[in-house]
Amino acid sequence: MEHIYVDHAATSPMHPKVIEKMVSIMNEDFGNPSSIHSFGRSARQIIDVARAAMADSIGAHPNDIIFTSGGTEADNHAIFGVAESYKTKGNHIITTQIEHHAVLHACEQLEKQGYEVTYLPVDKNGRVSVPDIKAALRDDTILVTIMYGNNEVGTLQPISEIGQALANHQAIFHTDAVQAYGLVKIDVKDAGIDLLSVSAHKINGPKGIGYLYVDKDVKLPSRLYGGQQERKRRAGTENVAAIAGFLEAVNIAQKEMDNKKEFFNQLRSVLMETLDDYKINYSQNGSLDETLPHVLNLSFPGTNVEAMLVNLDLAGIAASSGSACTAGSIDPSHVLVAMYGKDDERLLNSIRFSFGLNNTVEQIKQVGKETSKIVQRFTNK
Repeated sequence: MEHIYVDHAATSPMHPKVIEKMVSIMNEDFGNPSSIHSFGRSARQIIDVARAAMADSIGAHPNDIIFTSGGTEADNHAIFGVAESYKTKGNHIITTQIEHHAVLHACEQLEKQGYEVTYLPVDKNGRVSVPDIKAALRDDTILVTIMYGNNEVGTLQPISEIGQALANHQAIFHTDAVQAYGLVKIDVKDAGIDLLSVSAHKINGPKGIGYLYVDKDVKLPSRLYGGQQERKRRAGTENVAAIAGFLEAVNIAQKEMDNKKEFFNQLRSVLMETLDDYKINYSQNGSLDETLPHVLNLSFPGTNVEAMLVNLDLAGIAASSGSACTAGSIDPSHVLVAMYGKDDERLLNSIRFSFGLNNTVEQIKQVGKETSKIVQRFTNK
């Protein structure tokens, strides 16, 4: 039985070229980047080249990039850092109800420290309203943190419009771009983004490495204390091999972005067409417009999400019910709750399929076929 992985929004397999690059670096460049001898200088050059390329990928300056252990640390660094640096200007933060838990839980922690947080609703497509953001802004608002693309339903937020709305306000604009980076063209200057979080393992890079973009005018203290790495903004010896692998993944993603978007759109169509061929009753959570191309979240009336996932796994198909960070939880998706309300049946019967490296059209047809058979068993149709 072929095992088919359609959970790339949770994590993605490392690209063979990434693995090859990392093994090469681990074999040849073991020096500490802070050392002044040739071994250290060689490691430092790897980091400098990577920093420049990653900055270029979002229209930023190399000095604006801070390497982190991934998206969660980048989100936490941005949110807690702004709260600390700008507390004399206010204590109000704006976010949405559908953010990743790295953002939501950080905001909840700040509430315990006396900050006020406004959690904005979204429409039935999972999209926040720019007028709602404007209405929520206050003189003491210091941070607006809204994700670029949602990890569960794929919805892209109106990031540029939000940036424009904040152009003449003191609030710092942060976006978690972990799911969008590598699939959507991002220009932080054009979009008015002050802080942006990225993680390598979503784009076929290694786990445990990411970066935070910080505009030069944003004050952000270090969250770790130790050495003077990352221009004194993030202490700790840099993970040179992971950064090199990250760079390889970024280069591949930037080069293949347009083709991947087109192919993933094709895979989404193939999956839905196969379900249609089997006359399966389903609906999409979110919209085919303004969405990440690799994420497709579908509701199957008359089924149960846990039973569906178990049966899909037995059929060799790895899918998901949504956020990987809540795997095993019996709580419904907070994203779907925000979109449809806590009593909607879609909270109990929705599956996320997300596409990526190594997926083929034939695989996705098989996913559609097996999914259809399982749904038919559950609904006796």
